[in-house]
Amino acid sequence: MKFPRLFKRNSTPAFDTYFDRFATSQAVAGVSVTTATAEGISAVYACVAAISETVGSLPLDVYRNTDQGREKAKTHPLYKLLHDAPNDYQTALEFREGMQRHLLLRGNAYAEIVWTSDGQVKALLPLHPDSVSVLRASTGGLVYEHSDARGNTRRLLASEVLHLRYHSDDGILGRSPIQVARDTVGLALAERTHGAKMFEQGTKLSGVIETPPGTTKVQAGEIRDSWATGQSGVSNHGKTAVLPQGATFKTVSMTLEDADWIAARRLSIVEVARLFRVPPVMIGDMEAANYSNVVELARFFVTNTLRRHLIAWEQAINRVCITNPAFFVEHNVEGLLRGDSLNRAQFYESAVSTGWMLKSEVRRIENLPTIEGIDDAAAEV
Repeated sequence: MKFPRLFKRNSTPAFDTYFDRFATSQAVAGVSVTTATAEGISAVYACVAAISETVGSLPLDVYRNTDQGREKAKTHPLYKLLHDAPNDYQTALEFREGMQRHLLLRGNAYAEIVWTSDGQVKALLPLHPDSVSVLRASTGGLVYEHSDARGNTRRLLASEVLHLRYHSDDGILGRSPIQVARDTVGLALAERTHGAKMFEQGTKLSGVIETPPGTTKVQAGEIRDSWATGQSGVSNHGKTAVLPQGATFKTVSMTLEDADWIAARRLSIVEVARLFRVPPVMIGDMEAANYSNVVELARFFVTNTLRRHLIAWEQAINRVCITNPAFFVEHNVEGLLRGDSLNRAQFYESAVSTGWMLKSEVRRIENLPTIEGIDDAAAEV
């Protein structure tokens, strides 16, 4: 199968270059906000992990449309790539989890599509977003420029790249929640840094050492250095301070309680969870969780958080990787929506009694062994 190129080799096409404007460091609240520093916040890491691990572990199957509905197309070349291994060094889970992490942290995820001579996908090779630039050719199509670790650059056609975008405002590049709300992330980083500095200084806030008249600048410096050596650091916490004769120490800064530091840290967790549309309970914040709402919060996570990402994966793969419209890919989220055993039992009982589900289908969903004739016995009754 031949793929038309977006530009001619013997011509010099014009390109508009699109690049990630968040690639460089941004200073917010006195701290540097980058992808690396933002991921150092436990709430950011937990949100990214909750989404990417779930997306990566969900079954993603290839189906074929039939007269009776649909069936799994296990012989399709793409089925093995998405279900087992997309290349010779990653499992399917590792590939999709890594791509999803790129999408959440950088707003874009790229994978090179390796085609066979007969138009089938042979492999999917992830490309780090920092090594990819997106070009728009004068013909209007997209071209992807990839630079490897040795500095070699090559261009890939749009048909050779699986590109996932998150919240794009131009249709070319996506934007990550960190990029859009760097003020929120910067504040969380500043709060974490503030707390770390407090413990570094022995949990004692800075103050002023008043010295008697006549103290020279050199003597004042020696007193300050002596105080820092003997009192700063967690290991020095609780030690008795000794000041030169006539000198006094007065605290002039607020305590952690005065600044509501603990409450602010809690608020930052909620703010970060809001950015990624993740229920706080999913990242370990159990303050608002109880037995009755945990199941519903898990369903909220599937329908309001994961749904957008799952559809993005399905539509991108169906658009670029599948050439026959009789086939399509789709995630199976049934296991995440089952709920507790009592609710499942009531749901299945209603489905079977009203006739829109068979007992054999119930057993298959619950991963129970097949019982021959179970549907026939139910029909006779």
